[in-house]
Amino acid sequence: MQTEKNKIALVTGANTGVGFQIAKALAENNYMVYVGARNLEKGKNAAEKLGENAITIEMDVTKQDTIRIAVKEIQEKHGKLDLLVNNAGISHAGKPGRTVEEVVAANKPSVASIDEMRTVWDTNVFGVVAVTQAFLPLLKNATAPRIVNVSSSLGSLTLGMDPQNPYRTNFDVVYGASKAAMNAVTVAFAIELEESNIKINAASPGYTATALNNFQGTDTIEEGSREPVRVALDESDITGEFTGPNQEHYPW
Repeated sequence: MQTEKNKIALVTGANTGVGFQIAKALAENNYMVYVGARNLEKGKNAAEKLGENAITIEMDVTKQDTIRIAVKEIQEKHGKLDLLVNNAGISHAGKPGRTVEEVVAANKPSVASIDEMRTVWDTNVFGVVAVTQAFLPLLKNATAPRIVNVSSSLGSLTLGMDPQNPYRTNFDVVYGASKAAMNAVTVAFAIELEESNIKINAASPGYTATALNNFQGTDTIEEGSREPVRVALDESDITGEFTGPNQEHYPW
């Protein structure tokens, strides 16, 4: 019989920011957490901080070979995956250190670099699909498997068209649209998997101060991780939902 102590989780992009906080919370809740990181050394440093319930796994969500190797490792050691958190994401692929305002201005649909758009979508959209597809067989081997896609309220098309939304002008074709596409991917998987025991939901950390926004966010990473962690630890049958801070339900 499955117990809390033998639950296995994978968090992509977990060596820093919200991903690290999610991994920390899961480790504290007796999950064995695989800390997904593109850079092995950074992943090892993060896992050391998290303690004995954390294991580093080198994985770049844009590289199929690293995904396959990660699947093989978890398959051979555990034969299942209870929880997948698709957290890895980037906001832009241009010059580092720019303010949020500078990035938004550069990524407006009339001037955005198509190459930058492809790079961001490769991580935020295609990476989510690639990782989810690869780990579905292991998720199906778990008793109550869950997938959490770390999204953003910017990904809500309904909120984007609401004149009362103060962040609507930040919606661009690079990051904002990538999160809308990732939300669409979440819905597509939820529909396909609704007859299975796999639950999949999207959760927004809110406007959290991370490298994603040059640390201009208003919330701490501890605050930002709360909703993704809540959704990850939820044992209900809820699937296909999009929520944010304070359990607020967002429209797709």
